[in-house]
Amino acid sequence: MSTVIEPPTTGVRDDLRNVAIIAHVDHGKTTLVDSMLKQSGTFRENQVVESMDNNDQERERGITILAKNAAIMYKGTKINVVDTPGHADFGGEVERIMNMVDGVLLVVDSVDGPKPQTRFVLRKALELGLKAIVVVNKIDRPNARPDYVVDKTFDLFADLNADDEQMDFQIVFASGLTGVSGLDHTALENNLTPVFDEILKLPKAKVDNNKPLQILIANVDYDDFKGKMGIGRILNGNLKAGEEIMYGQPDMEYKKAKISELFVFDNVGRLKVDQASAGDIVMFTGIPDVNIGDTIMSKEDPIPLKPISVEEPTVRMTIGVNKSPLSGREGKLLQTRVIRDRLYKELDRNVALKVYETDSADTYEVCGRGQLHLTVLIEAMRREGFELLVGPPQVIEKEIDGVKCEPFEQVDITVPNEFSSSVVDLFNRRKGEMSSMGPAEGSDAQTQLQFMVPTRGMIGIRSALLTATKGTAVLDTMFDSYRPHVGQIGNREKGSLLAFENGVANPFGINGAQDRGRMFIEPKDEVYKDMIIGIHQRPGDLAVNVCKTKQLTNMRASGSDGAVQIVPPVELNLDIAVEYIAEDELVEVTPTKVRMLKHPDWKIWSKKNKAAANA
Repeated sequence: MSTVIEPPTTGVRDDLRNVAIIAHVDHGKTTLVDSMLKQSGTFRENQVVESMDNNDQERERGITILAKNAAIMYKGTKINVVDTPGHADFGGEVERIMNMVDGVLLVVDSVDGPKPQTRFVLRKALELGLKAIVVVNKIDRPNARPDYVVDKTFDLFADLNADDEQMDFQIVFASGLTGVSGLDHTALENNLTPVFDEILKLPKAKVDNNKPLQILIANVDYDDFKGKMGIGRILNGNLKAGEEIMYGQPDMEYKKAKISELFVFDNVGRLKVDQASAGDIVMFTGIPDVNIGDTIMSKEDPIPLKPISVEEPTVRMTIGVNKSPLSGREGKLLQTRVIRDRLYKELDRNVALKVYETDSADTYEVCGRGQLHLTVLIEAMRREGFELLVGPPQVIEKEIDGVKCEPFEQVDITVPNEFSSSVVDLFNRRKGEMSSMGPAEGSDAQTQLQFMVPTRGMIGIRSALLTATKGTAVLDTMFDSYRPHVGQIGNREKGSLLAFENGVANPFGINGAQDRGRMFIEPKDEVYKDMIIGIHQRPGDLAVNVCKTKQLTNMRASGSDGAVQIVPPVELNLDIAVEYIAEDELVEVTPTKVRMLKHPDWKIWSKKNKAAANA
């Protein structure tokens, strides 16, 4: 067991820097952190350094979902690095870790420049008075334009009302993939030393060990052997393993507990210590019900800190027990109680998520920052062995000053010139309001458009946009604000093909049905009545029988038996299914299958809607 070196009791810590890496999605944050770890000198040359994105979904989707900690030793100084998500749906992860750091590395792509999420994460950092280093990443790209990116970044700082000290930011040019960097993009070094040197110039951790202990819990983790673990930065005082403490939040009753084990971060792992001091980011065990936002306090003089506040959810979905005819065949976790426990357990670490009971005893309403935020949770539950019925995403509306309002998103889209009119038409039909349109910077063949679109209009737009632009559109979105409700938005243009009866699909039945639209199923797939098996080529739903077999007779025509040709089905995964379904449809999620079906009450709802329309 090792012990942390005693730091000064007051003033600043020269031996410590706490830094968050923030950026828009896919601008190279995690790759940069991985290269920093490799060049820190703590690993052998032939040693494989595990990537910070070690979650299965993170690897598959190529994005960071959870904020993670690492620690690097450089010139006798410990640098605590927090890698954050870049996607807007996981902004809650960014908001809650900002309290742990004294400075940020703002990573900006050398071609794209600042994007909507760059503005969001930088605004959060500047509001807390943090100083930033701008890293122009991917400088080795052939069409890199560093001068343009630096100018745009400076404009962004000015737009966000940065003070004079924050406006005087240092710029480092780097490539996280190749591990090169420099203060001048024409003279790069074959290492990341310039990045490390600039980090050492960031503000040092302010400490006062004479004040009573205060730690604001910014994250929680779970270990199968150690139980629930709290993560936070010691703002004041010291913390020892085995120490008795108080914990809680303002205006709540404080609880007593004892710290069992104490850890600090060491490279990509953790190091057990006897004691930690103000400025350290620590992880501890011994408090089974610790939550994000709690304050760990001195037993003699408990002073709680203000809990972390995050922005409210904008999208909701229902998650309930799987009641389809094929339920219970694959998953092991089926009951309402198990689903409820899992959803409420997620609240312990996912601060931007909210769960509510509904009128139905076996269905829960889950609210999050966006569709991706919720589908990541559903996908995680699916892999754990759950079977679920998931409802369509809906926006959360509010009443502000007596006016019904809904969330709007700022949408940036870059498309080839020939598709710009199709994109404008698509967003107009979804009540989008164009705010700017012009040639994309650095390319005469591309058009850049900006829209303000209701979040309702963004649900299900992905497939329509890919079709309209032949897969060439680059789309970025960010929540903007609540604005007055814009009224009815056009529904899906095409209906669904429904299974006529329970059974097993066969080539003959599919061959007859595929003339009516595009199919989601293949021969030998099990289907049931009112299961969605394809996309109808016209508005309205149509029931087709894909289980019927060819009638056997004594008559034969040469070659006709082998003439059945099945068109390959449309790809279907959880994200596509959730985007596709309408208000009267559901997604059935099992460990190996994703199916879609009509809501059990869809015929009753349809009759009511027709009666209301005729009234």
